[in-house]
Amino acid sequence: MQNFKSPVRDTLFVMNELLGFEAHYKKLGFDDASPDMVEAICSEAAKFTDNVLAPINAIGDEVGCKWEDGVVTTPPGFKEAYQTYVEGGWPSMTHPEEYGGQGLPYSLASSIAEWFSGANHSWAMYPGLSQGCIATIKEHGSDELKQRFLPKLIEGSWTGTMCLTESHCGSDLGMLKTKAEPNDDGSYSVTGTKIFISAGEHDFADNIVHIVLARLPDAPAGTRGISLFVIPKFNVGEDGEAAASNGVSCGSIEHKMGIKASATCVINFDSAKAFLIGQPNRGLNCMFTFMNSARIGTGLEGLAGTEAAFQGALAYAKDRLQFRAAKGAVNPDGPADPIIVHPDVRRMLLTQKAFREGNRALAIYCMQMVDNTLYSDNEQEKQIAEAKLALLTPIVKAFLTETAQETTSYGMQIYGGHGYIKEWGMEQLARDTRICTMYEGTTGIQAIDLLGRKIMGSKGELLKVFVKEVQEYCVSMRDKAQFNAWSNAIETHIDEWVQITQEVSKRAAGNPDEVGAASVDYLMYSGYIIVGYMWLKMAVVAQQRLDEGTSDEAFYQAKLQTAGFYFDRLLSRTRSLVSAMESGADNLMTMPEDHFLVG
Repeated sequence: MQNFKSPVRDTLFVMNELLGFEAHYKKLGFDDASPDMVEAICSEAAKFTDNVLAPINAIGDEVGCKWEDGVVTTPPGFKEAYQTYVEGGWPSMTHPEEYGGQGLPYSLASSIAEWFSGANHSWAMYPGLSQGCIATIKEHGSDELKQRFLPKLIEGSWTGTMCLTESHCGSDLGMLKTKAEPNDDGSYSVTGTKIFISAGEHDFADNIVHIVLARLPDAPAGTRGISLFVIPKFNVGEDGEAAASNGVSCGSIEHKMGIKASATCVINFDSAKAFLIGQPNRGLNCMFTFMNSARIGTGLEGLAGTEAAFQGALAYAKDRLQFRAAKGAVNPDGPADPIIVHPDVRRMLLTQKAFREGNRALAIYCMQMVDNTLYSDNEQEKQIAEAKLALLTPIVKAFLTETAQETTSYGMQIYGGHGYIKEWGMEQLARDTRICTMYEGTTGIQAIDLLGRKIMGSKGELLKVFVKEVQEYCVSMRDKAQFNAWSNAIETHIDEWVQITQEVSKRAAGNPDEVGAASVDYLMYSGYIIVGYMWLKMAVVAQQRLDEGTSDEAFYQAKLQTAGFYFDRLLSRTRSLVSAMESGADNLMTMPEDHFLVG
């Protein structure tokens, strides 16, 4: 298996050179997050990722988690890696100092989290779920709940989950049946069963804190009657330590296609003592704190799969000898040339590279917006960031994970038959990454959220906020002849994006199915444009560095060349997506159900 190496150089390029994070952090009051400090933190994170997490990835897939009588045992090395993670202070990076955190920005920790997933997707699920749990309690919990749960969660001695799904309700949470009965002491007793709970049971920590959706006795039907609760596996004693068991048990773990070392659990709550978070019947509003960060995190998992697949495929393509180059031998002393000389192999590698770097730029751009919503004292800046995130979050989640299906498939394809066997790790990446388009809301759910809820629901206002930024940047490029063709392509697509939005909205007024019929194509179309915008900006920065003179010329030349590939071969995919959107809903909805025949 190819050794994973954290993409430190490219991450720092996006943060420091493309998006100006030094000024960004200073503006938000993170004076300690200087470029030198950020680079030092990234260096240490890379050591942990490359030397601790990557070596146990394959054994995690081979052994998986074991369940026996409600107890889950993780694969060899996983528990020890988590202890190293805790000792390194990684769980506490972004959290308030009053609860034992380090007070560093969200974007720094999230950029590093991508590397954890790239090296070991299964392992990274455990601490990833804790961060969302912490965010929800921190944002919506009472002072008492914060004092009771946050210190242990932040130091990493306890971990967290989110418990939404039940066997009869996945994305349609209005159907959930888990019940919460009030107790005399102000707490609640929760009874029900949740499924597909990642990190729901394991051997990493002393306690597991579950964030749970449940329904109060007098709750209205549907999503308006859902409340949010915190339920620890073990009750918390007066000394703040885990005490007696709390009616929480793991009924089983799922046997999955991938992420086999991540325990995906059935969790039973049997009159478990629970504490209300937020207001009664407003649980989904609170849960969106968790869900939005989780969706961005899932997009990062897709990006991480792309990164790992590219690393493995590139190394193999340089080493594997097969056939001669069409223009003549480049390795005349060997029996054949390395397969990287063949055009189709380069097509796949460049597709991986273009998504690897373009998608990372989009993801870190969104992290910058999250920073603004969390830390800025400028209300207008916060509102603009919130509007951009509302638009971009479903795109980050879905586009980065859908393109990961292509890039991890290419990882296998470049290896040929060797990609289909376990030895090289490419098929594991494809299996592990496949889940990313499904959990935290499928691609279809994200697409409906984007087109129906966000864009049409705001009457196009959310789209206007981001479009304005792109249009202003393209106007600023008009005196740069080298980039006119790419800038004009983005401008043309932006105009078309607005026009298509209006056309679909008009059709939907007469037929609501038009939204669902267009939505996935619309989301992917939007993703290609936005990543194209990121590539335009990266190309401009790369040329500036080359003009200034640099010792890292190959890095910046590669940026320009990959941008050219993206504009020539990937942005053009929008043509088929436009055709599909324009075709309308009739070709999907007119066939009667009994015409869907088998045989």
